[in-house]
Amino acid sequence: MEQTLTPVFSVSELNEYVATLLTADPNLCDIRVSGEISGFKRHTSGHLYFSLKDENALVHCVMFRQQAMRLNFNPQDGMRVMLMGRASLYEKDGTFQLYANYLKKGGEGELFARFLALKAELEQKGYFAQERKRPIPFLPGRVGVVTSETGAAVQDIVNIIRRRFPRMPIVLAPVRVQGQGASNEIARAIALMNEANAADVLIVGRGGGSMEELWAFNEPEVAEAIVQSRIPIISAVGHETDFTIADFAADLRAPTPSAAAELCVPEMQACYDAADSLAERMRRALRASLERMRSNVKLFASSSAFRLLERKVQTERQTLDLTRESALRAAKERIKCERTTLGTLQAKLTALGPSAVLERGYAILADSAGKTVTGVSTLKPKDSIAITMRDGTAEASIERVESKA
Repeated sequence: MEQTLTPVFSVSELNEYVATLLTADPNLCDIRVSGEISGFKRHTSGHLYFSLKDENALVHCVMFRQQAMRLNFNPQDGMRVMLMGRASLYEKDGTFQLYANYLKKGGEGELFARFLALKAELEQKGYFAQERKRPIPFLPGRVGVVTSETGAAVQDIVNIIRRRFPRMPIVLAPVRVQGQGASNEIARAIALMNEANAADVLIVGRGGGSMEELWAFNEPEVAEAIVQSRIPIISAVGHETDFTIADFAADLRAPTPSAAAELCVPEMQACYDAADSLAERMRRALRASLERMRSNVKLFASSSAFRLLERKVQTERQTLDLTRESALRAAKERIKCERTTLGTLQAKLTALGPSAVLERGYAILADSAGKTVTGVSTLKPKDSIAITMRDGTAEASIERVESKA
């Protein structure tokens, strides 16, 4: 039995064949598809690239610049639209996609509606209040990063911090940033960073993606962890056009992870320059203060109040000198008088002394015991006495005693 050989296609031939089949199918040449916009991007060329999705599936879409210029609204992620166009295959990479000729706004998608509802609820609770925001330290001691350890975001953050401030310690808390359970991991990592006091500021985020891919940062448990954190938090989720609940709850929102790193630490050279500038300002301020003090002193020295005070001081000095001289003269006079009085007393004492008496021809008698004899009543015959006169002493014996009594 003769077998029919199956043709062998090259990849290009296969993609071209499938594209031809899709283009030829009348049901796919003028198709209408309703879904929610996800992963929307406007290229610099003006072409629009996005996906349409529902709860079970997703399809890639493109709208070229000529058709996009006719739109009367700005497509956004989460927006529900109806697309009119055709289905085909992008032959270069074999991607099945829709080519949109027209988009009609059909209302907000389910995810976007959930986002707005949660945002309104948390805003009502005060989670986004400006007065609750904590200041970001100018120069943290350590930087904590809560993100995927394999994504490009962590590399961007580390590289920029190392470039700006090479000695800055970085503490990484690796987590899943999308998929089931990612939000719980992010919230737990923030709590653990606080429990361990692991950093002075936290960067929480990831690289860009669709609303579904960023959804972990729209969960209430992440917002709660950010609000409860004692450590200031910089949210860095996606690209500049992406906004999440975490962005509103954080103390500071950075448009990208790279921008978060720049906001987190200053450049080291800038710190040196700032310190030098501060020191110079302090020197100038000190010089100006000293100059003002000199001027004030000069001004006061030339004032009438100062001259009056100076005259008073001079008068008091002169009075003090006069008082000192008067006191000195009085003291000298008092000493002179005291010396005169002392001389008079000394002369009197000398005149009354034994030597003066002896000089006038008197003598002093003493018994054998050396006691002065003051009267004959203490003497009896044959007693020996000593007679002291001006020029010496003589001994004598009592022969007879006569009393006047």
